[in-house]
Amino acid sequence: MILLIASITAFNMIAFKINKKMTPSQVLQIWTFTIAFQILFDLIVEFKHHHYWYFSPGVEWADLLPRLFLIPPVNIIFLNGYPFSKGIIIKMVYMLFFVAAIILYEMAALLPEPWGYFNYGTWKIWYSIMVDPFLLLSLVLFYKFMILLEEKSSFHQKY
Repeated sequence: MILLIASITAFNMIAFKINKKMTPSQVLQIWTFTIAFQILFDLIVEFKHHHYWYFSPGVEWADLLPRLFLIPPVNIIFLNGYPFSKGIIIKMVYMLFFVAAIILYEMAALLPEPWGYFNYGTWKIWYSIMVDPFLLLSLVLFYKFMILLEEKSSFHQKY
């Protein structure tokens, strides 16, 4: 729990300090998308298959903390640093470094309480290494789609 509270505080401060790309509306949309996508993913992986859980198996109020306040600012940090205008190699390197950071954080979150709060059931670290790039790519695609819709909407408002 100590790592979780410290991380929520630090990641939220960093996310809102470094945010130079996103409007408040975009931040809200990314925040909402992240929560919805996380809950959908956890519904299958955590609750149906019991691959991992926060704190202890089952549903607890404390489980809301990482879902609502930890993962969304991490996604905002990721998108603010994402090299949208660079080549595929730079994008892949950025993604690899970010996945490595997520994996290191996940390993720290696996520490026993009071430090950690995350637990593996049948989940393996290799699953995260394989799945995380696709989750981040989904985030990038959602962000691009959101920007496209905003541009289309502002074009129609002008005429």
